[in-house]
Amino acid sequence: QQEWIAGQTAKAQLPVSIDADSSFPYLGEMLSIQWDAAAPRAPVLDDGQLYIGGPQETVGPRAQRWLKAQALAVMTLESQVLARAAGLSLGRVSIGDPRSRWGSCTAEGDLRYSWRLIMAPSHVRRATVAHEVAHLRHMDHSPAFHAFVDELHDGDVSAARHWLRTHGRDLHRYRFDGR
Repeated sequence: QQEWIAGQTAKAQLPVSIDADSSFPYLGEMLSIQWDAAAPRAPVLDDGQLYIGGPQETVGPRAQRWLKAQALAVMTLESQVLARAAGLSLGRVSIGDPRSRWGSCTAEGDLRYSWRLIMAPSHVRRATVAHEVAHLRHMDHSPAFHAFVDELHDGDVSAARHWLRTHGRDLHRYRFDGR
């Protein structure tokens, strides 16, 4: 099986460790970190650059905290807007870092998303939000559910699903913990 193993190994993508001289996807575009020890520690987004100050060894974790805060704020707002427009009751919105799913919905109406969706193109994230909000009405994957997702989403849901199947694993390559 050496030939098969070599083929699989060649396909594997190496982790990308985020530090002071890195870039990572944000809203589907690459965002470069501009580090200056004398700059403020809190990350600031300006013109496609993320400016971060403070100790160099904490740049990755601070960039990750910034991304998570952006993800929670954006997906909470998007969920609220869609739920309100559809007349649905929304519970809590939270984020996590699951490996096997991009979002989930509980019977109580709580939504949970992978924070890594903030790195994907906006139409992909919005399709995922529409999918989870649609579960507030249909707790299944019936034709009625999929029709409701299409109604909630402002784009091509199948293209967004295809993007996640094709590129979603790449979003997990980015490591912000210095490993």
